Amino acid sequence: MGVLDHVSDLFDCSHSSKHKKRKQLQTVEIKVKMDCEGCERKVKKSVEGMKGVTQVDVERKASKLTVVGYVDPKKVVARVAHRTGKKVELWPYVPYDVVAHPYAPGVYDKKAPAGYVRNAEDPQVSYLARASSTEVRYTTAFSDENPAACSVM
Repeated sequence: MGVLDHVSDLFDCSHSSKHKKRKQLQTVEIKVKMDCEGCERKVKKSVEGMKGVTQVDVERKASKLTVVGYVDPKKVVARVAHRTGKKVELWPYVPYDVVAHPYAPGVYDKKAPAGYVRNAEDPQVSYLARASSTEVRYTTAFSDENPAACSVM
C-alpha cells in the first residue's frame, strides 16, 4: 500500500503545497501632500480599486492617507505615487508623548502635524534618553523637587 499511497498523493488535486500565503490585515499610513478637495479625491480613488483594500480614510489637513486591508505597504505607496504623481512616503510621525525627547534635533519637525514628531531611531538621538545612574544621582541631588537636596548658597 505504500506505493499506491505515494502515487495517489502525486495525482491528488485536492490540496497543493504551492498555495500563496494570505496577506495579513494591515493598516498602512501614508504621507501625501493634499491642498484641495480635488487632490483628496484623486488620492482616495487611486487606492480604492486596489485588490485587498477594505477601507480608505483621508485626512487632508494632516496630509495623511490611511489604508486598511490585505495589502503590501510598498505596493500601496507605489500605486499612490504612480496614479497621483505626488511625492509619497510612509507616515514618518508618532505622537510626541511616545518619544522620550520630542525636541531633540533629529526628532522635531516643523512640518509635522500638531501633536506629532518624527519617528527617529537614530543612535545620536537615542543617547539622550539613556542617563546613567551616576548622572541621575547628580541631577537629583541638586533638584528643587528633592526635599533632601543640597542647598548651597
